[in-house]
This record gives sequence, structure tokens and C-alpha cells, in this order.
Amino acid sequence: MECVFCKIVQGIMPATRVYEDDLVVAFEDANPAAPIHILIVPRAHYSTLNDIPDDDPLLAHLLTVARRVAEQNGIAQSGYRVLINVNRGGGQVVFHLHVHLVGGRSFGQRVIHAAVGMSIMMAKVANLFRGRS
Repeated sequence: MECVFCKIVQGIMPATRVYEDDLVVAFEDANPAAPIHILIVPRAHYSTLNDIPDDDPLLAHLLTVARRVAEQNGIAQSGYRVLINVNRGGGQVVFHLHVHLVGGRSFGQRVIHAAVGMSIMMAKVANLFRGRS
């Protein structure tokens, strides 16, 4: 499998880990969109949010970890965002379910629109390199 997040979870690829337990690994985003930008990924490979069974407690755990990591990084009170991009149209670039925890500055609508636009653009660039449009 060529999944970059699986490689990070397995320790094959380096990443600055900030939290881990039996179910998830959290690490700093290599291309942060904010002063604090942490990705929280399940150890098990699920391509998208759509692949998680309805009764799986993993989703609640991902959000619990996001809250815990926000507290550890001192942004729980000032504010942060938790985002999950789903499929190409939703801006997902790496197809291993992951939660973005972003904070450390105020997020106005312009910043959010720019981040979504950048995610879509990155997905289109990745598709060009893969020979898709």
C-alpha cells in the first residue's frame, strides 16, 4: 500500500508526533495552514469518513483526541477548528481518513474560503500528476 499516512503510523516515514494511543496517531501537518495544524489519523486504514461503520466508536475518539490535543497546545479556550475533508470534491488529497485540528489565530471567513480553495487546487494538481482531470 502506498498510503503516506499508513507509513507515518507505522513509523516508516518521519513525522512530528504529538499524541498517540491504540487507535490514533496525531502529528504536525507538513504544510500547516495555521500556527497549529495537527492531523489526527486512525491507525487502521479507512479511505474516507464514508468508510466508517455507523456504530464504530472511532469517530467519537477522533474528536476526543482533537479536544485533548487542542488543550495540550493551549488553544482550547481561544478557539480552534476541526475539519474532515471527504473525497476529492470535499478537498481530500490523502485518502486515509484524517482530522485537521487548526488553531493559533483567528479564522475569519476569508481564511476558511482560502483554505478550502487551496485544498481543491491541491487535489486538482495531484490529479494532473496522476494523469486525471
